[in-house]
Amino acid sequence: MQITADQVKQLREMTGAGMMECKKALADTAGDVEKAIDLLRKSGIAKAEKRSERGASEGLVESYIHPGNRVGVLIEVNCETDFVARTAEFGALVRDLAMQVAAAGPDYVRREDVPAERVARERAIFAAQLEGQNKPANILDKIVDGKVDKFFSEVCLLEQTYIKDDKKTIGDLVKEAGSKTGENIVVRRFSRFRLGQD
Repeated sequence: MQITADQVKQLREMTGAGMMECKKALADTAGDVEKAIDLLRKSGIAKAEKRSERGASEGLVESYIHPGNRVGVLIEVNCETDFVARTAEFGALVRDLAMQVAAAGPDYVRREDVPAERVARERAIFAAQLEGQNKPANILDKIVDGKVDKFFSEVCLLEQTYIKDDKKTIGDLVKEAGSKTGENIVVRRFSRFRLGQD
């Protein structure tokens, strides 16, 4: 099948991938744009995971005050170069992340940041809720594991559902940005302030 320049251009605009990568993805998927997007995303995420080993010491600190001045956020997001840090796309990503923190109120950046004693306490509560149900222990363990995963998706920023697109998580959003920029992007830390709360 002949791949046209317009198809390559369209795919490039949709994904931010390079022209040759777009052309190859279209050739590999017989011109199917949706399949080509999926193929590029899969390869982009794989590349982003390789990049995660590289240092990220540039970036931005962004503040966001929610309308009404009752909730405010400070967030630090790092990348590898100041060139990327100064782009409008990176600035928009950091602002979206700050808005996510304001709206969804996570407590931690990633699940590894959650103290082990808090995870153990939540696990014990979930197990106690299931006591008295006549189910095998291995089934109960799977139910508790599922509840713990749901807990992480509520309190960890990278595991939360993105407020602007419920089909992706914040972790997916950060990986996509890393794929487009070709750099390791790291959400370093954030603080959320709510009027009248410690």
